[in-house]
Order: sequence, then C-alpha cells, then structure tokens
Amino acid sequence: MSDISTNTRVESRSETGEAGFGDYFALLKPRVMSLVVFTALVGLLAAPVPVHPLLAFAAILFVAIGGGASGALNMWYDADIDRIMRRTQSRPIPAGKISESETFAFGMFLSVFAVIMLALASNLVAAGLLAFTIFFYVVVYTMWLKRWTPQNIVIGGAAGAFPPMIGWAVATGGVSIESVLMFTLIFMWTPPHFWALALFMKSDYRDAGVPML
Repeated sequence: MSDISTNTRVESRSETGEAGFGDYFALLKPRVMSLVVFTALVGLLAAPVPVHPLLAFAAILFVAIGGGASGALNMWYDADIDRIMRRTQSRPIPAGKISESETFAFGMFLSVFAVIMLALASNLVAAGLLAFTIFFYVVVYTMWLKRWTPQNIVIGGAAGAFPPMIGWAVATGGVSIESVLMFTLIFMWTPPHFWALALFMKSDYRDAGVPML
C-alpha cells in the first residue's frame, strides 16, 4: 500500500510542473549540446564566406536550441529505459520532476522554434539540415535503430555529424565537398568513441534491452 501511495506522489509531482530551470536545461543534454555548438561553429568559421558576427551568433544559438530539442525528445521517448539504467535514473523524467507529456511539448516547441528562426537568421538550406538532423536523431536513431540493432550508433551517429554541415550552410547557403568531409570525420569518430563509453555501462544496456556492441 505504501508503494502505491509513493508512486502516486511521484506521478503527482511530475504532473504539477514544479520543476526548476535546471531541470528543463538538463532535458537539453547540455554536454552533447556543447559539442553541437563547437562543431557547428567550426563549420561556419571554416567556410570561405564571411558571416556578420551577430548573424553568426544567432545561427549558432538556434542550432544549439535545435540540438537541445532533439535531446529532450530523446529523453521523452527513452523514459522507460532511462528508469532502468543507473546512468540515467537521475534525469528529470525518471526522477519525477517533469512529466513525459511536458517533455514532449517542450521538445517539439523548441524544434519548430529553432528551425524557423534559423531559416530567418540564415537560409532555408541550413534550416532544412537542422530539421533533418532533429528528425534523424529522434526518429531514425532513437525510435528505430537504438532498440533494433547493435549497429545503432554506427548509423545513428550521423545525427551528431551534421552540425558542421549546418554551420557551413549558414555561411555559404549550400553543401560542398568540404562540409561533407567534416561530416565524414565526425561520423567515423563517433562509433569508437561511444563504444568505449558503452563498455562501462554494458550491464545497464543489457538490463534495458538495448542491443549494443
């Protein structure tokens, strides 16, 4: 009986919206978002076309928001396995601080906002790449590959390799061999990087039913 009442209190807290700024910020996966910002900035600065500093700042900000939005949607969909894995049990949803419905609404709003604002601040190519990146990370990787194949990060790692292409497109308005090479560099780096981390969490992935090399 006490377990039922405890669970009820946790669910009630998650539905009240009583969460601080830090909880919502945690939904954006700030450490991952920092890598998105860095690689997008590299792509923008490496481009042969100069960009006004104010427009560059705005573009990188919206790319960061888009990256954070995909992180929030990832947490929304993965809430069930996040409750099982020790590494993720302290995230806002498993901790009962923010509900799944609130997280979904938050992520969707930020996704649409980031794509529209990037289109206004730069161009449609950059905005289209950002929209595709969010779609790829949330739908292709999170909803499909992650729970289906141990090769999930091999293919899904492409989501983290798109930011320099977005930065390049902000400056040039298009895609070129140089931006594709930057994409390829990060795409090749991602799997061994992630596998090295996954080795320390293999029992968590096994308990959650996530196939991982």
